[in-house]
Amino acid sequence: MATVSFNHASLTYPGAQAPSVDDFDLEIADGEFLVLVGPSGCGKSTTLRMLAGLEEVTSGSIFIGDKDVTSLDPRERDIAMVFQNYALYPHMSVRENMGFALKLAGESKEEINRRVDEAAQTLGLVDLLDRKPKALSGGQRQRVAMGRAIVRNPQVFLMDEPLSNLDAKLRVQTRTQIAALQRRLGVTTVYVTHDQTEALTMGDRIAVLNGGALEQVGTPRELYEAPQTTFVAGFIGSPAMNLGRFTVDDHGRASSGEAWIQLPDDAVQALADAGEKQVILGVRPEALQLVAEGEGQASGSASIPFDLELVEELGADSYLYGQIPGGSELSSGATTEEAASPTGNELVMRAKPRTAPAKGSRVVATVDPNHVHCFSVTTGKRINSAATVQ
Repeated sequence: MATVSFNHASLTYPGAQAPSVDDFDLEIADGEFLVLVGPSGCGKSTTLRMLAGLEEVTSGSIFIGDKDVTSLDPRERDIAMVFQNYALYPHMSVRENMGFALKLAGESKEEINRRVDEAAQTLGLVDLLDRKPKALSGGQRQRVAMGRAIVRNPQVFLMDEPLSNLDAKLRVQTRTQIAALQRRLGVTTVYVTHDQTEALTMGDRIAVLNGGALEQVGTPRELYEAPQTTFVAGFIGSPAMNLGRFTVDDHGRASSGEAWIQLPDDAVQALADAGEKQVILGVRPEALQLVAEGEGQASGSASIPFDLELVEELGADSYLYGQIPGGSELSSGATTEEAASPTGNELVMRAKPRTAPAKGSRVVATVDPNHVHCFSVTTGKRINSAATVQ
């Protein structure tokens, strides 16, 4: 087992004007499960390939434990990778696939069988050892790929979107198995995914990448409750956070169209210090509450009218989608297509099942100011303390 350290590592491909990975600086603890997440093209797989030795680092360094591996070949790094496409040899049995790397390393037949049997027991593959990959389901093939990595007893596991080829139900089941297995083995693991739900449910910590740069690192709860930029706010969470641009008056009241929200005191002070009269506000769908018309006004906290266009009934929850009359557009650069969230005059909120008003009706929501995330329109960075999520 070992720590992994990226020390201001960058990679720029020949002919490219901008780096694919820019000044990546991160320490991964021994035994930690770290998830690299972000939209397509953000640099997460490239970062993993830099660690694996499949891409040459342009500047900076990478350490595994106390060993500088920046210029070492992949076979010298003591890592094992699990790929999206399984990469199993079709003419070999499960046993042969799992033990192939050990055979190349010159291990005895007895030692290979011992390690393969041990891994097969852990992964529930004992009855499948004599089958060929074509006779396995997608989930079983992925477990074989995991077993091939486990038998090597590496210092670090690297996983590049290993669940992308599985159907939704099997993906949920397999991600639970992978997370439980990693915790049982205690091997440092770096896991790449574009699925923020996978990141939230599997990782000890999550590193969010955007445009080749590290946007924020933290536990799943930290990223959900205290996103430090509008990008992270719009990317983490499903449904995504509501984000919109509001104008602020001298009393700390932010308005957009017919909606208004009283800002928390620390946000009001931050805006005053910066001399800004506009702010990007973020509200989680579950933080909004339906109220009778005029109730938000009376409470002095917020009044957010919206025209209800769609209701999603999901059993335990209902999600209401609508438009804020006269709402403004989100400031440019606050989100991306991949991190798309309801923006500007669009709104989504969570409600109790079977309580949704009729589609086409106008309803009013309110929110506690302590549940509002405030971001600078200039920098896109957070300006208030962490919101308390219900």
